[in-house]
Amino acid sequence: MTVIISLSLGTIMLLSKRSRNVNCLANKLMNLETKTSLALYSNMLKIRLVEEEIASRYNEQEMRCPVHLSIGQEAAATGVGFALTQKDKVFSTHRSHAHYLAKGGDLSKMIAEIYGRATGCVGGRGGSMHIMDPKVGMMASVPIVGSCIPLAIGSALSDSLDGNPVISVAYLGDASIEEGVFHESANFAKLSNLPVLFVCENNLYSVYTHISERQPPRLITSIPEAHGIPMVHCDGNDIEAVYVSTLRALDNIRSQNGPFFLLLDTYRWREHCGPNFDNDLGYRSEQEFMEWKMKDPVEQYRGKLLAKKIITKKADLELTDNIQKEIKMAFDFAKNSPFPDLETAINPVYA
Repeated sequence: MTVIISLSLGTIMLLSKRSRNVNCLANKLMNLETKTSLALYSNMLKIRLVEEEIASRYNEQEMRCPVHLSIGQEAAATGVGFALTQKDKVFSTHRSHAHYLAKGGDLSKMIAEIYGRATGCVGGRGGSMHIMDPKVGMMASVPIVGSCIPLAIGSALSDSLDGNPVISVAYLGDASIEEGVFHESANFAKLSNLPVLFVCENNLYSVYTHISERQPPRLITSIPEAHGIPMVHCDGNDIEAVYVSTLRALDNIRSQNGPFFLLLDTYRWREHCGPNFDNDLGYRSEQEFMEWKMKDPVEQYRGKLLAKKIITKKADLELTDNIQKEIKMAFDFAKNSPFPDLETAINPVYA
């Protein structure tokens, strides 16, 4: 059964055998508390400013690892991350900064990790693509396409067998659904009724190749549907739609209905890997880029909060200033931290 809800906050398509929660979803979307709205905006803004600072400093050649930035995709990570509990477990991809920060990861430790310092969240051994902090439920980041998915499945199976009321989240991109491991994982998750949330951030491109050149003409929604997994498809740049859709998905999972699939349409602004813009390469048009930039999730939500008088221009400037101060402290902490001791190099090696 397909139910389409049209709201001023975005169109949400609910593909599920259950439709009784549709009105509840719409009501939640229209009645977010002010403190929740401000928290969502603050986190999106923080992710944006952090990654812009990473981009501006990257050419200094002190961050000796690749970086995959989420600028333009902040609403997807924030909306999902804020709906989770601290105990829920996240398994991320190479584009992990936003997921880490939205889950409550420590900014200073993240920046130190990108700088390869011993005070980093992985002790300076993982870099940008292996960020993790189990204390806040950020269990792993894996750069190989689709490889975080079976980790989330294994985690969910373990928690299910142990009776732990925890949800495992597998972040994936549109290219991951082309991998066999996704289908194997989705099949097993449905068969075993596992508490897994699949979050697909569809930014249209796998590196430089558009989805139309990689997949036959079909809706991504047909794929989880074929596995019998209920799903929500929404505007991934609409922070409130993402947040409330995630709440609905989590409610469905916590009701022991098995896995759920969340499809979020969004767009990355910077190059696939690195700090620069790359429209000049010709794989996407300037027109397409500008059309998506007009859907900037941060600016859209800022405008909405100002219009509703949830935040003032003065308060917005103060918030921005405070975040920038936090970012400066994080970079200072990282650059003043020591590199890992060479004598500890093999400590994490267990095989």
